[in-house]
Amino acid sequence: MGQLAQAVTVSGITSRSFWKRDAVWQAMVIVALVGWLYAPVLARLVQQWWFDSNFSHGFFVPIFSLVVIWNKRFELASIPRTPNTWGVALILAALSTLVLGIFGAELFLSRISLLLLIAGLIVFFGGTRLVRALMFPLVFLVLMVPIPAIIFSQITFPLQILASRLSAWILPVLGVPVLREGNVINLPAMPLEVAEACSGIRSLLSLITLAIIYGYFLEKRISTRVALAIASIPIAVVANGLRIVGTGLLVQYWDPDKAEGFFHAFSGWLVFVVSLLMLYFVHRCLEFLERDRGEAMV
Repeated sequence: MGQLAQAVTVSGITSRSFWKRDAVWQAMVIVALVGWLYAPVLARLVQQWWFDSNFSHGFFVPIFSLVVIWNKRFELASIPRTPNTWGVALILAALSTLVLGIFGAELFLSRISLLLLIAGLIVFFGGTRLVRALMFPLVFLVLMVPIPAIIFSQITFPLQILASRLSAWILPVLGVPVLREGNVINLPAMPLEVAEACSGIRSLLSLITLAIIYGYFLEKRISTRVALAIASIPIAVVANGLRIVGTGLLVQYWDPDKAEGFFHAFSGWLVFVVSLLMLYFVHRCLEFLERDRGEAMV
């Protein structure tokens, strides 16, 4: 009996090892096929991250998602694999979206189809419980996909108007008379145009991404993480408005030529640092309110 039990145990271990090796080979083949299929799409995506500063934050998005998955590796390993045929429907929908995006010359569709395909593969091989456990890093990957141009323009113009209004309200308080005409702020020294590049869309997208990463590493409460992500939107708008105010003060009281070149580039980084400090301040305020609420309940 002892020899029989030992033989059964050895056979079970050998069988599991075989299936593990088989699963690794399957995964490698699937990754290779997906990589071959999406190589042109991914190449253009990385190229846009590199050359378009509005979406340069895209480099950090997949890295962060992988970090989240790595931190949850033990939890994910404990989830039983229950393959679900609904994954086939997601895979077919992803491939259809890819074809539509390629033939329709719509980069957004072809790129978003990759996320649908990943979700479909997870459902098909691992089940719905596994995809629920991976929902956060999967949804976060959406931030690496640049916004379609038609939607991008619909966002940037209101941000331009909002930034010009905010600046036109603050500058007179600081002693600078202004006359605003749309997104143009007329100063006594020269007119100041709030162009698309100065709309704040770049800092807005980057700050939303960073706020989510910041909340994940430095905050345990889901509600506070969500609040930080939402707070990053008005923070980015206010910080960009302050940048334009600083430019207006520089034009009026120093030298209009100084408003371009180095200062214009440096102010972008400075405003982003200010945005991070404001985000940290909001986090501290939320922690204080949460602590105060907990003491009141006690």
